Amino acid sequence: MPANPIAFTTPATATPWQRWMVFSPPARIVFFAALMFVLYKLSYAAVTGMGIVGPGVTPLIRSLGILALSLLPAVLSYVVLVKAIERRPLDEFAARDLPTLGVAGLVAGAVLFSTVVFVLWLADSYHVTGTNPDVNWLPAVLIVGVGAGVAEEIMTRGVLFRIVEEGLGTWWALAISALFFGAAHIFNPGATLWSSLAIAIEAGVLLALIYHVTRSLWPCIGLHAAWNVMQGTVYGIPVSGTAAHGWLVSNRTGPDWLSGGVFGAEASVVALAVCSACSAVLLVIAVRRNSIVPPAWRRRGIPAT
Repeated sequence: MPANPIAFTTPATATPWQRWMVFSPPARIVFFAALMFVLYKLSYAAVTGMGIVGPGVTPLIRSLGILALSLLPAVLSYVVLVKAIERRPLDEFAARDLPTLGVAGLVAGAVLFSTVVFVLWLADSYHVTGTNPDVNWLPAVLIVGVGAGVAEEIMTRGVLFRIVEEGLGTWWALAISALFFGAAHIFNPGATLWSSLAIAIEAGVLLALIYHVTRSLWPCIGLHAAWNVMQGTVYGIPVSGTAAHGWLVSNRTGPDWLSGGVFGAEASVVALAVCSACSAVLLVIAVRRNSIVPPAWRRRGIPAT
């Protein structure tokens, strides 16, 4: 854990208008969102113009096109934000952390979701009816694993959580980024208010705390990607409502609160309990380290009004 958990501070030489219009947390979040929107439109025009995601292309080529639409806007926007606006090193993407924290995230994601499935199996809710060794797993790994893992972690933890934490502190950043992450899944197939709340608590809080404790995006990306791949590609369970064709052919029975219903196991109280337990451990670590970031006005010594 770095001595100063805040990655960016406004330069002392910044003028008043720069403090509000360039370097303030809202300004940087809006800048990232606007740039990502423009880059997505350009990427979409390029990908569709080349016919990569059109009819008649192979599943692999189509998945590569979708992967480009996920990665290019998010990664390029984040690099511009950090290098051109914040003018600092990309410490949260340090290459030295990939073989350690990144791999640890992959392992944690695989173990976490396997634990969820094991408990569902013990509760007679998860049933394997066969195997599908010929399943075309690579497109799913690219889209819901790499694409979702990188893009969503950049947006939600790299931008929203990190920047809100700088202004409002850790507690507000946890709440805002988690609720945003849950709300972002409300339009998925089979989504309900419960499924969005479950994702906000089990994934939104957990992944934000992982970033808070490590100050690296690699373990967040690794866990996110492995969770999705294990869920859909291995265990054959819908990924956030999206139908999956996994190596295991499976079904889930029982009440929706247990099985997760059509949305998938992420809407199960089992996933909620398992991930919340991990979040509790990380929160204890953060409190014991005294790494909880207070709001900016408290860090400046300005009394509350």
